[in-house]
Amino acid sequence: MTIATSKNEKVVSQADWLAARKELLKKEKEFTRLRDQLSRQRRELPWEAVEKRYAFDGPKGKQTLGDLFGGKSQLIVYHFMFGPGWKEGCPSCSFLADTFDGAAVHLAQRDVNFVVVSRATLPEIEAFKKRMGWRFNWVSSSGSDFNFDYHVSFSKDDKAKGKVYYNYDMTDFPSEEAPGTSVFYKNEAGEIFHTYSSYARGLDILLCAYNYLDLTPKGRDEDGLAHPMAWVRHHDRYADASLVDIKQP
Repeated sequence: MTIATSKNEKVVSQADWLAARKELLKKEKEFTRLRDQLSRQRRELPWEAVEKRYAFDGPKGKQTLGDLFGGKSQLIVYHFMFGPGWKEGCPSCSFLADTFDGAAVHLAQRDVNFVVVSRATLPEIEAFKKRMGWRFNWVSSSGSDFNFDYHVSFSKDDKAKGKVYYNYDMTDFPSEEAPGTSVFYKNEAGEIFHTYSSYARGLDILLCAYNYLDLTPKGRDEDGLAHPMAWVRHHDRYADASLVDIKQP
């Protein structure tokens, strides 16, 4: 027997549900195999040498890109949208950042250091980081070309042209700062190589809460919003934020 619900979804017998679930499982397994294949191809990408010396302001003073490796051979940088003079960091980047502390400690066990970089000044970063209750390593690239060279910050001249170079193409972008992630490798001689960068929807896989929402009947439930993620707030700005306080030990 099939029953129509108010959302025009079908309610079926357990046997019919199981049959439908097994059909979907075939596609899920195919997706997993394709993802493994894509991950292998990502690791096989050629590298480019990083010749320029970059300086960052961190809690321990001036640091080079090499210093950010923290003794590891691999470095993941998250490019957090937070420009100089901004009152707070981007809500969508903050959506991701709520998972960084938990991930960083595990990445360190696999020869990976994780660092967040923004163009906001260090005092601006430290104040916002304290407000949000985060502990991950976050440094400022203010005064450096780093954000511009990795195509997550755009100058006034860039913006005046109408389109900026982002996600490997010329495109419209509403802000002078953009999100992204970049990966680097440092060999025993201290030479640094850029191995990968990803932007825009390429960051979807990092959005832990979205992956949970994708399991639910309503999914991300963003149809009709002004833009995807329009519902996202800093975790201390939700009306019911007191239900979950990530700052508590």
